[in-house]
Amino acid sequence: MSIAFIDLAAQKRVLGDRITTAIERVLGHCGFINGPEVRAFEEQLAAFSGAQHAIGCANGTDALMLVLMAEDIGPGDAVFVPSFTFVATAEVVPFLGATPVFVDVREDTFNMDPQSLEAAVQTALHKGLKPRAVIPVDLFGLSADYDALVPVARQYGLTVIADSAQGFGCSYHGRRSGTLGDYTTTSFFPAKPLGCYGDGGAILTDNAEKAALIRSLAVHGTGKDRYDNVRIGVNSRLDTLQAAILSEKLAIFEEEIAARNRVAERYAQGLAGVVKTPSVPQGLVSVWAQYTVRVKHRNAFAENMKRLGVPTAIYYATPLHEQTGYRGFPVPKAGLPVSNVLAQDVISLPMHPYLDEQTQDRIIEAVKASCTGDL
Repeated sequence: MSIAFIDLAAQKRVLGDRITTAIERVLGHCGFINGPEVRAFEEQLAAFSGAQHAIGCANGTDALMLVLMAEDIGPGDAVFVPSFTFVATAEVVPFLGATPVFVDVREDTFNMDPQSLEAAVQTALHKGLKPRAVIPVDLFGLSADYDALVPVARQYGLTVIADSAQGFGCSYHGRRSGTLGDYTTTSFFPAKPLGCYGDGGAILTDNAEKAALIRSLAVHGTGKDRYDNVRIGVNSRLDTLQAAILSEKLAIFEEEIAARNRVAERYAQGLAGVVKTPSVPQGLVSVWAQYTVRVKHRNAFAENMKRLGVPTAIYYATPLHEQTGYRGFPVPKAGLPVSNVLAQDVISLPMHPYLDEQTQDRIIEAVKASCTGDL
């Protein structure tokens, strides 16, 4: 039997008729844009995370862009982003005329390295750029080290934008994602731990003034009257159908997070001493958007796994500072050695809340058979 890398069909079976009922409710009132389900979901999202305000938008990339727009970031400004992540984290920066400055990550958690951030700030200053913001990424479902990163950010007056596209729902010493930076952005792309059936995103913040500004920016810069556009904005709304779907998924999200952690625990036990398994620091809870291991002979490993009927994926084969469109942007003087190494040996195994133990065992046995002596 084939194994799903992410099994959305299993989730749909668990939800039963709830998704269909939610969609039919929207079809009944036909409020496809800004229908009542949008505000209801935003309130549920804020309550779940502990943030004061949640603003839905069209996707996770727009969420990042809207925050940078709200902070009036543009030409001459430096925004610090990890190199080992998906391109969306960085691409919004030059789109607004600012300069992304790449930061290395830690080898144990794959998340932003505070020492590299400090070095990157010095690089930006040396180049005459104004340090404005830092975007730590909660990569693969695990929160970045905010207790170490925030003091560096405060020292240089940086706005902290937590990119939790993969990490929404994770916990950091008892606090949910959504409350760990000045802003948190997330994505509801279908493959995310909390995903919709299309594109969607959100911004969370405790700043009421900035929340109101972002709501205006996301709807053409509108003011009190829809035909009095008081600022330059964009069109980035979470549609009602997706909000209705997300509300039903959010209702079972806690159970899914617990299930993901049970899968990860069995992986860790079964693969100990076989491959380098991911590390979760004490006091943190991952939502395991990906279960990413490290192997020495990745291409051969992937081929063996495929032959055994187990899918794998590589996140990320090329760090951002090595990608064609981003090679001209600054990096710290010491370079980004960890990002370079990780890009050569990381590979992700199937991960979702509905992996039964029999399937997990099959995956574990396939890993063992594919990388004897790899550690």
